[in-house]
Amino acid sequence: MFERFPALFGSVIEAALAPHPVDRYLELVDPMITWSDLRAKVVEVRRPTPRAVTLVLAPTRQWTGFRAGQYIQLSTVINGVRHTRCFSPANAESGRDGRVELTITAHDDGFVSRHLRDNAKVGDVVGLTPATGDFVLPEQRPRNAVFISGGSGVTPVLSMLRTLVAERHTGRMTFIHYAASPDDVAYAAELVDLDRLHDAVTVHTIHTRHAVDGARHSGHLTDEHLTDLVPDLADVEVFVCGPAGLMDAAREFFDVRGLGDRVHSEAFTAPASFAPDPDEPVSGTLRFASSKTESDNDGRTILEQAEAAGLTPEFGCRMGICFSCTAPKKSGCTRNVLTGEMDTESDKHIQLCISAPVGDVEIDI
Repeated sequence: MFERFPALFGSVIEAALAPHPVDRYLELVDPMITWSDLRAKVVEVRRPTPRAVTLVLAPTRQWTGFRAGQYIQLSTVINGVRHTRCFSPANAESGRDGRVELTITAHDDGFVSRHLRDNAKVGDVVGLTPATGDFVLPEQRPRNAVFISGGSGVTPVLSMLRTLVAERHTGRMTFIHYAASPDDVAYAAELVDLDRLHDAVTVHTIHTRHAVDGARHSGHLTDEHLTDLVPDLADVEVFVCGPAGLMDAAREFFDVRGLGDRVHSEAFTAPASFAPDPDEPVSGTLRFASSKTESDNDGRTILEQAEAAGLTPEFGCRMGICFSCTAPKKSGCTRNVLTGEMDTESDKHIQLCISAPVGDVEIDI
């Protein structure tokens, strides 16, 4: 009975303060005092390159830590609308009391990444989700490891390398990073130090657009790069993160040598369409504000219903990972088809591919 008291007490508090969650009231006092929301305060900001910003975050008590290679969802409010994006911690894996280091590269079409690069400051409070993802450093550490990254894909594999170094791993660790130019390597100084200070670590930085005098290689990943830079190919586990072309080239190299099972990379596969729950009544109207279009809610995701209405919203993975298909929800309640979680907050960016309307919903498409 007593062990159920906190949960029962929380339910009573939530009910008493409905329709708004408890945290909507607590944040008026201090946004870092939360009942259930996971948030983090920015405690350090660095801008290692003209296009990147590094944020060190101190999470609230709900944080449970992360495994090297996983990602989190960070949310921030821009012009009154909450936006969410996925980022991978770059620091060595840690438990619930650890801080989180994110290095975010601003792309030309990256609305959130450009905002954070230009505006993030110490004291800002952002929303977080628990770490997730299957691209992880395994519990049974590999004897010898090769890490291959390109561009902003450096963060999860650097987290893996930092973790092994912190654990005093003695096996060979080869780190190969591809960047457009020397000015685009956010962790340039640390990579040099890792190579210089740790006998087991060898680091190679390869520039794809600007050749550097004395460099062994340049350009995008080739078979020659790997045969030259990776000793004893048959005795390594390989971890790859970066642009699709980089990951495809690395996987093909090891596949043709019968070593494909040693390659670990982010693999996003689009699932079949999410079917409505047959036991859940479907009602309401889905309104697409910008298009001045509306349709009867049929229970499918907003992305599917928008396409059925003749609209063409941008999308990527269709499985809730890439955040390419977000749009502002103006009003109404939506259900996350993966988790079942309901969302009634207005003026908030939601993911069209995994959000289904519950009753009347207006979305700015």
